This record gives sequence, structure tokens and C-alpha cells, in this order.
Amino acid sequence: MGGRVCREEAKEEKRLGREDSLMNVDKIRRFTKQSGHNVLSLARRGLKDAPGELWELLELEKLNLSLNNLKALPPQLALLSNLLVLNLWGNQLSSLPAEIGQLRRLRVLFVYRNRLTEVPEDLGACTQLEVLSLANNQLSSLPASLSNLTRLRKLNLSHNLMTHLPGCIYSMKALVFLDLSCNRLENVAENIQALLELKILIMEGNHLHSLPRGLCFLTRLELLNLDFNCIRDLPEVSNQPH
Repeated sequence: MGGRVCREEAKEEKRLGREDSLMNVDKIRRFTKQSGHNVLSLARRGLKDAPGELWELLELEKLNLSLNNLKALPPQLALLSNLLVLNLWGNQLSSLPAEIGQLRRLRVLFVYRNRLTEVPEDLGACTQLEVLSLANNQLSSLPASLSNLTRLRKLNLSHNLMTHLPGCIYSMKALVFLDLSCNRLENVAENIQALLELKILIMEGNHLHSLPRGLCFLTRLELLNLDFNCIRDLPEVSNQPH
């Protein structure tokens, strides 16, 4: 009997501790400063909504809200203007707020394994982005404004509904990693040759029948994965003298 009471007390203490950690801004602030960085993880908390007190932590640089049950983020996200890393993977987000474009210092954004059907044009204002993962969503296109992400080095669009490569990608000339696997791509434009820094290109599990000649000009390419396509023809490069 005594053991059962102790277990119940421990459970209640844990519950209260969790609520306290979410609701007491001062305690959260002290916690985030213990490591010398302004970092906060609220991963795996069963959150359906982000706690309102979160938007008071204006000094946050890294925020992890992954593996919760979030269906939307409020406009107050814009208040966290010092964010460098935002981790939202493994939620139930069907969209991102337009205010995400006000996170001008953002360098890393993870939104994979959600339910996104579109990406806001405002994301194109996050010109410091270097890593962007939108994998495992329901995206069929990207806004043209993402062509402004000229510092982007890693882009993951795998497991979406793309039938063609969004035009904005050809402007992301700093890309070294591009994952387009498990979409519905039928072709790739010759403009792919503009991605001269590309080292890893993954296009397995699509509906490709041919490849553009422009691939031959990606001289830094180290890995090209084309498994599980229906490719019949390979591009040829003429050896005509200059």
C-alpha cells in the first residue's frame, strides 16, 4: 500500500514538475542559460498548442518543439527573432504562419514528418537559411520566393508529391545536398547544371524516364542515386574540341 502511495506521489510530482517547467518563464529562462546557450527543448511533451509563455523568451536561439501534436503555430512566433535553429519535425502542422518570414537570423529549419500542403512565400525572407528539411509532407510545389535562399546548402524534399522540380531550386546555387527521393518527378530541367556546388543528389523512387544533359556539368557531384526509376536513356557529352 505504501509503495503504491509513493508511486502516485512520484507521478503527481512529475506531472507538476512538467507543468511548472512549461508555465514558469523565469525557470525556463534559467534553464536555457545553464548550458551557456539560449536553447530550449520541449520535445515529446504531448503539446497540442505551444505554451503562451514561450513567446516571452525573446533571447532563444535554438527551439525544439519536435514530436508533439501541434497543428498550428501562432503569429507570435515572429517574436523569437533571435532564433537560429527551429525544430518542428514530427507534429501535425498543415501550414506554417506567414510570420516565420520575420525570423531573419534563422539558419536551420526542420519541418519534416508533418502535414504541410504548402509553404508560405514569406519563408523566402529567411535568407540566412543553410539547412531546410520539408521531407515527409504533402507538398506538390514551392513558392518562387524561395529562390532568395541563396545560402541554402542542404535541402530535403523527399517523400512529397512533386511532379517536377520547383523552379526556385535552380537559384539555390550554394546547395551541396539535395534529396528529392520518393516524389513523382517525371523529368528534371537542364537548369540543374546551375547547381555547380552539388555533391549529393538523390532522386530514387520517382518516375524519371530520362536525364538532362546538364547533369554532366555537375563536376563536384560525388553521389547520384537514381534507383527505382524508369530511365531508358542516359545523356551524352560530345567530345568536340574547343
